[in-house]
Amino acid sequence: MNSIPKLIRRFVGIWLISSFLLIVLNFGISVFIAMKQSPNGTPWKTAEQAAAALQRTEKGYALSGLVSAELKSHHVWAIFIEDATHQVVWHTDNLPDSVPLEFSVSDVADLTRGYIDGYPTFTGKSEQGLMVLGYPKDSFWKHMWPSWDYQFIANLPKMIFFLLSVNVALIFLIYMIANSKLLKSVRPIADGIQALPTGKPVVIRERGLLSELSANINRTSQVLQSQNVQLRKKETARADWIAGVSHDIRTPLSMVMGYAEQLKSDASLPDSVQKKALVIYQQSQRMSNLIRDLNLASKLEYNMQPRKQKRENVVALVRQVAVDFMNTDIEKKYPMEWETEDTLSSCFVNADRDLLKRAVSNLIQNCINHNENGCTVYVSVQSTEKSCIICVEDDGTGISEAERKALNTAPNYMVCDTNTTERRHGLGLQIVRQIAASHGGQTLVEHSPHGGLSVKIFLPRLQEVPVSSQ
Repeated sequence: MNSIPKLIRRFVGIWLISSFLLIVLNFGISVFIAMKQSPNGTPWKTAEQAAAALQRTEKGYALSGLVSAELKSHHVWAIFIEDATHQVVWHTDNLPDSVPLEFSVSDVADLTRGYIDGYPTFTGKSEQGLMVLGYPKDSFWKHMWPSWDYQFIANLPKMIFFLLSVNVALIFLIYMIANSKLLKSVRPIADGIQALPTGKPVVIRERGLLSELSANINRTSQVLQSQNVQLRKKETARADWIAGVSHDIRTPLSMVMGYAEQLKSDASLPDSVQKKALVIYQQSQRMSNLIRDLNLASKLEYNMQPRKQKRENVVALVRQVAVDFMNTDIEKKYPMEWETEDTLSSCFVNADRDLLKRAVSNLIQNCINHNENGCTVYVSVQSTEKSCIICVEDDGTGISEAERKALNTAPNYMVCDTNTTERRHGLGLQIVRQIAASHGGQTLVEHSPHGGLSVKIFLPRLQEVPVSSQ
């Protein structure tokens, strides 16, 4: 990829520019601080100015008012040592008592580089003698000529932190300026990558450092679009094939069922032949139902099943399906229990009435098919703020925990009996799941508190329409 060398060169360039600017900035700040703290700074100049401003009069020596005021403002005391006598012939009023009034030659030499009683001293030469200024204690660190402000030393950590902050801010600023275009080009690429799984066409402008990456994403989108078209064609062809095969099988199967029904009802035939005809009829009926379920499942999977959705009362619809099954249970082998609360008379959803009845019928029929020795079927409708919940359960054999998890997680999972090769939970539950999904709902398989299996359908609830009074 050509983009990688470009990005590497860009990174190296930004690093070199940042390093150069940081070196220049730090050098400039260091020079500024050094010049400000130069040995020829304020204390020495002030001493020279004081020596020049001291004038001899008839009454003695006098310091100009301007210089005197400056010394007082900085709490500085001053003495003037006459060359001829080495004695202090003039001093300020704030002279400490510990400062001597007479100095030897060696003492004068020490004044130029040291302290007097802890006071850092600075000297200024005149024609008559030596001006000595004493600054407050702990105001300067003095060693020979260099002098360093104690405030500077105390504030050194703050200055270092400030310097580091300036460096970090400069690095961030350089990064943002240098990569602003790169960041702008990354956004559409990120959006395009997120859009790829949705199946939407992705078109990204192929420019800048990431032009090659943008081109690859565009090509990927084109390949996915082409694959989706081919997949839709295959799905349509498969659905049409299933529908065609179902139609072709239905006619001869109807003939088989018709003849089998005649044979099982023919009293002139032996009982063994009638029983065989009954088995043929039952298995043919089973095949017919399987073909019907397969055709419906295929149409639902590929959104080819027409739906006529309108406002439906789930409570009334489910009750009607339960009553129809109760009327067909002549042997009373599968008694039905209606467990919906008496206070719940309606729960409205936007649904296809026939499909929803089919889903409920499949759940009840599932309880009947998988409990040959009979069971009690419990049917109920529950209502929440956002959902209408249809629940069908039984007190039959049930399923294992692993099978329950598989039915909830695997969309096309089949559970088989251990004793037979027949699939216990197949297209029936799959169709229920597909019908629920087509209505914006979902299903949940659980263990029933009655001991068997429980399947719930969750459907989005519609708001109740208030009845207007005349």
